[in-house]
Amino acid sequence: MSQRKIGFIGLGIMGAPMALRLAAGGHQLFVHTRSQLREEVRAAGATVCASAAEVARAADIIFTMLPDTPDVERVLFGAGGVAEGLKDSALGKTVVDMSSIAPIATKDFAARIEAAGCAWLDAPVSGGEVGAKAGTLTIMVGGQQAVFDSIRPLFELMGKNITLVGGAGAGQTCKVANQIIVALNIAAVSEALVFASKAGADPAKVREALMGGFASSRILEVHGERMIKRTFNPGFRIALHQKDLNLALQSAKALKMALPGTANAAQLMQACAAQGDEQLDHSALVRALELLANHELGGSA
Repeated sequence: MSQRKIGFIGLGIMGAPMALRLAAGGHQLFVHTRSQLREEVRAAGATVCASAAEVARAADIIFTMLPDTPDVERVLFGAGGVAEGLKDSALGKTVVDMSSIAPIATKDFAARIEAAGCAWLDAPVSGGEVGAKAGTLTIMVGGQQAVFDSIRPLFELMGKNITLVGGAGAGQTCKVANQIIVALNIAAVSEALVFASKAGADPAKVREALMGGFASSRILEVHGERMIKRTFNPGFRIALHQKDLNLALQSAKALKMALPGTANAAQLMQACAAQGDEQLDHSALVRALELLANHELGGSA
């Protein structure tokens, strides 16, 4: 694959390792971030730009990886934003938003970028910081087939399971579905381990036994271990998962449907936030169940 001029805006827990994977693939990187630039990004040869518009002027493909819908809208269409840079440069560039944001807003953003003569993909990811560093992310894409095909070699530097789900916004819809499943699985693992522990069983041994049965899951494997070892340093923060579940519930209201399990998981995360835990990893949802049980994993029954 020939070297491409790539812009990357948003270099947080997920964005920085994703950008580094692109740089390691031999591509020229132009970056902008509001957070402190990680030294390893600079060491990878990235050109630091003063604004999102400057990134858009310099790069042919512009990736964004930002916390929420308003952040994406500001970076794309606000003063000094991507759209301003696209207007000042040649047509035919591609904007790829890898944030997890509202599907309805995404469709609007796509229409506005395409109206400017550029291509759009929404490509939210799953796999957390571990997957971002390893280049094993699941990438869920919305957009046109031809655009997807042109960007796929770059996606392959960042992920393994890469799927064009449908048109613009479909990637974000898929990500919301993903977040529903992950949240409900975290809640289920939390309930099971807290129950087992309070009943007098060793939660570590219970997890080990369950890993060999039908209850086995990636959540039980990774987050179950986090719960038992109390390692809640954020791979994916509760605050961000709350945002995603709110997107699910807002979308469900618009679709006139119920998501009872999602609502319950959202309330458990809200209980964690009320205790000041919103910046912890989402596996810390277990702390809400522990509070309800008056029992911490590993404590006496």
